[in-house]
Amino acid sequence: MSDGAGRGGVRISDPQVMRALAHPARIAIVEYLNNTGAVVTATETAELVGLSPSATSYHLRELAKYGLVEQAPSRGDGRERVWRSTGSALRVDADLDEPAAAAATVALVEVFLERDMERARRWIKRQPAESEEWRDVGSLDSQKLLLTADELRALHEKIRALTEPYRFRERRDDAPDGARAVHVNFMAFPDDANT
Repeated sequence: MSDGAGRGGVRISDPQVMRALAHPARIAIVEYLNNTGAVVTATETAELVGLSPSATSYHLRELAKYGLVEQAPSRGDGRERVWRSTGSALRVDADLDEPAAAAATVALVEVFLERDMERARRWIKRQPAESEEWRDVGSLDSQKLLLTADELRALHEKIRALTEPYRFRERRDDAPDGARAVHVNFMAFPDDANT
């Protein structure tokens, strides 16, 4: 899995860090903080992930231990502990020739994929209730292409360049009227069949 270490992203290569992150609540916290740039308390984060403030506080401390979040400067009287992301994206970049790193990568990516698939399932379920404008532009698309490794790399770079100007974190304060948060997933990988 790869995502933007070149744009304020955090590179994750240590299997121990991957295992620590491979928890749905922790991924939700990191994703929210990376996407928004928000500064939050454990109580605010608890509402986001549906856990108690004490459980969320534990997860925030664990994420901080691995450099994925950090304490932010106080927003007021200093009694409130607030947290922020250490980057705006994650890039999983493990040595896949190392069995422990490969296993940790698979476990972490499985949690991310399940999160993304659940978003897609929710979209399909609510699609009939959406306005025609949004119903017509939402899509789930699958194509089989025939590419070299260099062509796939170039395609990925082009898609990244196309989506970059619309990143939520940078655009949310200046988005045009009618803009909504949209999840874009791009997966490209060699097929195990040659037909």
